[in-house]
Amino acid sequence: MTQQATGVSHGGSAPARRDGSAPTRVGIMGGTFDPIHHGHLVAASEVAHLFGLDEVVFVPTGHPWQKDLDKVTPSEDRYLMTVIATAENPQFRVDRIEIDRSGPTYTLDTLRQMRAAYGPDVELFFITGADALGAILSWHNVDELFDLAHFVGCNRPGHHLSDTGLPEGKVSLVEVPALAISSTECRERVRKGEPIWYLVPDGIVRYIHKTGLYLEP
Repeated sequence: MTQQATGVSHGGSAPARRDGSAPTRVGIMGGTFDPIHHGHLVAASEVAHLFGLDEVVFVPTGHPWQKDLDKVTPSEDRYLMTVIATAENPQFRVDRIEIDRSGPTYTLDTLRQMRAAYGPDVELFFITGADALGAILSWHNVDELFDLAHFVGCNRPGHHLSDTGLPEGKVSLVEVPALAISSTECRERVRKGEPIWYLVPDGIVRYIHKTGLYLEP
């Protein structure tokens, strides 16, 4: 199955679903995806089911402003791994909106572009990890974020989000057992020569092996 990876920033109307119909409830899953793993995929699938989403758009971060760029894998590698990992699910697609945008990556800019592309009648749900959600008040122009999308924080089992002052009714929490997997752990296992089979999709194992990603400290 061919994965569509159409950017929403270049068109004037909302991207159509694969069956040609217009979506009304869209999930936006942002992340570094370094590498993407089964926890990300299970979280997207679970949120899509619970919230009745028409599709989930995976948006690999371009230049994450809160991270040391020297420690982040090049964006094209992360983008290609995300395409590989999501290709078999017709409800998933990948967007280059942040990779192709110059300058530091801000979620606010992404949501503004998504809102402009999809229009006011489409409900947007921004999917992220509970850890990132807990730090959301430090994000760029945070007050506008909640006007653009409903935020869904995906928890590891037993993780409790502390009181961060997030606005009531604008945030939902979903527990996802597979989030016990972490990208950091996957990278470390590759460096140590340990297997990552079944932690990430098979195609990602092969891509990492072929490119030699994560072998350098």
